Amino acid sequence: MRSRVPVGVLAPTAAALTLLSACHTVPAGRAATATVAASAVSTATATTGDVARQVDIGGGRKIYLHCRGSGSPTVVLVSGLHDSSDTWSITDTRPPVPKAPAVFPGVAEFTRVCTYDRPGTVRYTEPPALTARSTPVTGTRSLPDMVHDLDTVLTSGQVPGPYLLVGHSFGGMITRLYAQQHPERTSGLVFVDSFGTNMKPFFGTDWAAYLRLLNRPGTPFDDDPAFEKVDIDGAVAAVDRAGPLPKVPLAVVSKTEPFAAPAGTPKPLLTRLERAWPRVQQALVDLAPQTPHLLATGSDHYVQVHDPDLTISAIGLVLGRTPHG
Repeated sequence: MRSRVPVGVLAPTAAALTLLSACHTVPAGRAATATVAASAVSTATATTGDVARQVDIGGGRKIYLHCRGSGSPTVVLVSGLHDSSDTWSITDTRPPVPKAPAVFPGVAEFTRVCTYDRPGTVRYTEPPALTARSTPVTGTRSLPDMVHDLDTVLTSGQVPGPYLLVGHSFGGMITRLYAQQHPERTSGLVFVDSFGTNMKPFFGTDWAAYLRLLNRPGTPFDDDPAFEKVDIDGAVAAVDRAGPLPKVPLAVVSKTEPFAAPAGTPKPLLTRLERAWPRVQQALVDLAPQTPHLLATGSDHYVQVHDPDLTISAIGLVLGRTPHG
């Protein structure tokens, strides 16, 4: 079982980083390299080259956007709850899985790829910190607001469509609603161990406790007003109310190992989560016919970190099935 970097807590999305520095699970050199690369600002155009910059999305807010490579469709990588874009640029592998490339540079080898920092998300630096690259937002956010931010940063950042959307964990809810709202701009979807809309019935009376853990996963930032928090019930309702998914190719990549959890986590809650998760993943597979379901054997929730080559392959598979691939 892998539960090193990042350390997910009970949640399909929570980035519990209290152990990151103490355990030295991200080598300082790797973290520093990722930070330098991500903070470099390029003068390249929006459609070619390495572009890393803050995009003005209006209302006095800016969002950090990073793009690399060339080709169409553009792959858009969307991180899980509390995670900055760093999770697409780091790896923590063991043989025979190669250490490099990470997903972001790996996808850039065959098409244009972009990712961004949502406000209040965690940078995988030493020590960990909330991103300073996007304007902070306080309060609990709605899924439609998060999708609006994604659409605005892509539009204002002049990122060419159509988009092949890749969502990890709660990021899968963001990409799913985006595809429902903007079918004409969506060419494919990859769900990387993604959150689903069918989870609540599996938790019974433990659902409220699970939601609290999602928004307060035990990081040093839980009490920071800028730390990302989301209305999960409202997010599920928003997806259920939206129109159907466009008829585009899909792929689902799922973990096989348990979620990492902090000491003191109620065992009944963990049991419910692990029992629910295969059903959640199957429901994603059932969204479209002939959807491949790839199991990341030996990986925990952060499949893109532990099995970057498998994640890249799933993206390449879906890209090959799109009219633009």
